[in-house]
Amino acid sequence: MYDKMQAFLKEEIAGIREAGLYKNERIIVTPQGAEIRVNSGAEVLNFCANNYLGLSNNPKLIAAAKEALDTHGYGLSSVRFICGTQDLHKKLEASIAEFFGTEDTILYAAAFDANGGVFEPLMGENDAIISDALNHASIIDGVRLSKAHRYRYANADMADLEEQLKLAQAQRFRLIVTDGVFSMDGNVAPMDKIYELAQKYDAMVMVDECHSAGVVGETGRGVTELFNLRGKIEIITGTLGKAFGGAIGGFTTGKKEIIELLRQRSRPYLFSNSIPPVVAAAGIKMFDMMAETNELQDRLHENTTYFVEKMLQAGFDIKPTRSAICAVMLYDAKLSQDVAARLLDEGIYVIGFYYPVVPKGQARIRVQISAAHKREHLDKCIAAFTKVGKEMGVLKG
Repeated sequence: MYDKMQAFLKEEIAGIREAGLYKNERIIVTPQGAEIRVNSGAEVLNFCANNYLGLSNNPKLIAAAKEALDTHGYGLSSVRFICGTQDLHKKLEASIAEFFGTEDTILYAAAFDANGGVFEPLMGENDAIISDALNHASIIDGVRLSKAHRYRYANADMADLEEQLKLAQAQRFRLIVTDGVFSMDGNVAPMDKIYELAQKYDAMVMVDECHSAGVVGETGRGVTELFNLRGKIEIITGTLGKAFGGAIGGFTTGKKEIIELLRQRSRPYLFSNSIPPVVAAAGIKMFDMMAETNELQDRLHENTTYFVEKMLQAGFDIKPTRSAICAVMLYDAKLSQDVAARLLDEGIYVIGFYYPVVPKGQARIRVQISAAHKREHLDKCIAAFTKVGKEMGVLKG
């Protein structure tokens, strides 16, 4: 049988290549950071990592992880409810709840698991989930696992959300779910308006803070801080793998009864190994650091404002953003790859995004700013974009 399937797979892969949609993986041979080296030996500036606060190679987090290796070992070899819960896990959960102003937290191996494990235990066939059209794939897959009625509204379109809420009045419980920051565009969900509609139509709210926690809000506490909704949102999901150190591990934090039921019934939690002690220890240290100073968030916000202003002045088409994500629109899939390849020649590490990651005809290069970027890094990136943009006809002149 595999001979037949092999022929089919080869044809599918060839089709992906011919369409200009094949994804190649570049190899980094250094720790993650603003300056990295790839396996060709080239030293480049990294502008496409989720390393928003520059913590992926932070010495304090590394030291905490090393200490945990000595005190708590390498791994747990178990799930949480059998023999996989350490004091480090409980302390990290408490730190996350304190950070977001919530009542309790549950840890997962990844944020994909957090979103995949939240809907099925909570929302049944008599309930409704109302989801933003541009929500992350993990939310979409998680919703599919639930038997709840599904409604979808256009991205950040509050008139459409209200219409879907009206339709969902036939169901028992209603849950609005949205990304806090939409990862491909960089726009922030209008949480103030979402919350008002939730109150009006008797619904709960869930927000994925993966690209907004550590980034959005004066102290980086995400969209609930930005819109003065701290402690008012029922469910927040997020990750330790982006701004919070860049390793792995996800979480759901929110109302205590919700978290308690997830511990009993959420399948990715019940059937996946506990996160390693080194990850938990580094996470605890990271939240301690964020409680001490707002320096990294301030630097990130300053860097982002500077970069966006200069790129707009250069003439690039950029999606409106209130995050650290800057979507430089090129629209053509092959062009996005060609521009990214030329930028790598100029020492700028970025990636072109195209269908199916974004809609057809909406290809772009997603630039992600970090607190680790220095002003000279930003200027070199802007100059390289401008040079390549003129060479390849993206910019006039």
